Amino acid sequence: MNIVQIYAPTNEAQGEEKDAFYDLLQEVMDKLPKKDTNILMGDANAKIGRENTGYDRIMGSHGLGEMNDNGERFANFCLFNKMVVGGSIFPHKRVHKATWVSPDNVTENQIDHFCVLQRFRRSLNDVIVQRGADIGSDHCASRSKEIERKCQGNDTK
Repeated sequence: MNIVQIYAPTNEAQGEEKDAFYDLLQEVMDKLPKKDTNILMGDANAKIGRENTGYDRIMGSHGLGEMNDNGERFANFCLFNKMVVGGSIFPHKRVHKATWVSPDNVTENQIDHFCVLQRFRRSLNDVIVQRGADIGSDHCASRSKEIERKCQGNDTK
């Protein structure tokens, strides 16, 4: 299993900075063995929204808000790498989707993501945000549930 933890530039960053980030991230992903369980997670600063037209293979319709520039870049990256955005698949109340809340508690965004390769989609049981964890951040902790799949092989004696 390989876990790639990310912190992407904000949506206000220059396009060149975003391009450099995704170029470097692609280099990292290209080095991972394709047969392994590869997980991409972290602060993508990407709002993917509810509308998944054109992205239905990698996104569900349970995201928050509307897609922004970073969201489009992130969705295209996931599409290219055949990764499913876990937090968009499972229906939850808004409080269990928003990964970032403004200091005045008015603005809520889903900008942190947990992604798995499409072929491991059925192993993902849930992705949910848990508020209240004392983690020293303006982001909320996310939790994913996966089931262990055992290989069906031939027993040799």
